[in-house]
Amino acid sequence: MLVGKILKIVAIGQNFLNHIKKMGYEPPDEPVIFVKAISSLCGATDPIIKPKTSTKLDYEVEMAAIIGRTAINVGEDGALDYVAGYALMNDGSERTFQRERAGGTTKGKSADSFGPLGPWLVTADEVGDPQNKRLWTRVNGEDRQDGNTNDMVFGFARLIAYVSEFMSLQPGDVLTTGSPHGVAAGFVPPKWLQPGDMVEMGIDGLGEQRHGIVAFPG
Repeated sequence: MLVGKILKIVAIGQNFLNHIKKMGYEPPDEPVIFVKAISSLCGATDPIIKPKTSTKLDYEVEMAAIIGRTAINVGEDGALDYVAGYALMNDGSERTFQRERAGGTTKGKSADSFGPLGPWLVTADEVGDPQNKRLWTRVNGEDRQDGNTNDMVFGFARLIAYVSEFMSLQPGDVLTTGSPHGVAAGFVPPKWLQPGDMVEMGIDGLGEQRHGIVAFPG
């Protein structure tokens, strides 16, 4: 797992056009923001723990920006100068908690092990253009997600500028930017994760993750 002083994880929902269209949504007028608990962080090969009361466990391959210096009310021009590097993140989700119970999105995104990050932080200069990176997911060897960051509704520069209007982004903060179509919830019927499943995902130049799904202890 990437380690260091991470103060918060800010996440963006409904941000890939193909996913929005195939799910029957309308593109949002402004970025959809939620947060994930810091305690959700885990490593790139750690197991993902299915919560005790979980019934709809899902995965989301995402490209995250790791902030390198404080950003407050920054403009879109030059916003990428605030990025130290980029990393692969799995935005683990429990859809019953997120969508079918009252109280907002965060509780469906924050269980322990729901934030695998890494395996690497790749510096911004090495990544180059973040808006042309393929990202993919396989479950038990089956291709599930296959997209590109050029399909994002709001790109990295726009997101950094937008979020910094409402909260400061501090060095080490994680801004994760949404997922392409092919999540478990997008299939008919849905293909929810179960203990014993193996989830693999990757992004061009940022490495790969591999996670076994395990039941809640006891």
